[in-house]
Amino acid sequence: MRLFLYGSLTDAAMLARRSGEPALARRLSRATLSGHRRVALRAEPYPTLIRDARAVVCGLLVPGISARALARLSAYEGPRYRLRAVMVRTASGACLGARSWIASPRAADPRRPWPPTLAAGTAPPAPRRRCRQ
Repeated sequence: MRLFLYGSLTDAAMLARRSGEPALARRLSRATLSGHRRVALRAEPYPTLIRDARAVVCGLLVPGISARALARLSAYEGPRYRLRAVMVRTASGACLGARSWIASPRAADPRRPWPPTLAAGTAPPAPRRRCRQ
């Protein structure tokens, strides 16, 4: 299984600590997810994704995650998030299926971009071609 990370777990030290597998950080690669936008959860400082046809989320792809690491990361993410299937584009241009922790749209605050310092218009340009779901 591949994971697409877009929030606190993109920090290599945090990923190593929470997964219990320091080697995961060495396997990270850049990827983008089209058709979604990163926003804060309501009344919390953590991010989630919401659908937005014009947006692109930059994140990291983790290939080949172990069941043990997945269980530890799921416990860290908590009950608000569910692993959802997504299609991401790698830096080489390949489209790959992955899973990403995404909270219910009702838990998201679409008026609060994440990170909070992200100003409107600072998102990367959309890729020329989107990955098909």
